[in-house]
Amino acid sequence: MRFLCVYKHGEDHPPTAAEMESMGTLIAEMVQAGVLLSTEGCLPSAKGFRVRRAGKRITVTDGPFTESKEVIGGFALIKVNSKAEALEWTKRFLDVAGDGESEVRELYEQPAHA
Repeated sequence: MRFLCVYKHGEDHPPTAAEMESMGTLIAEMVQAGVLLSTEGCLPSAKGFRVRRAGKRITVTDGPFTESKEVIGGFALIKVNSKAEALEWTKRFLDVAGDGESEVRELYEQPAHA
């Protein structure tokens, strides 16, 4: 089972050196366990934009975005055996990342062909 974990941080500030070191340790453990497929942090929302479609109209809004609870800090793509295992890794991530929330979504898998 693959899950996309999207992290929305509680505060929009760059991580400290100690936080980066702790995250590096967790990432290394996840790689060694064969769980982590991909992960990246996002630059500040001031460097981003949002694209919205309503009918035939496309609207583009440049950052920064004022609602910090909506700002995505990064993502991880993980492969685990169960939803419960995805939850445990996400809890460990939040222990390192600090305040914020992670939205965890299972990804659609094509059925295996016999």
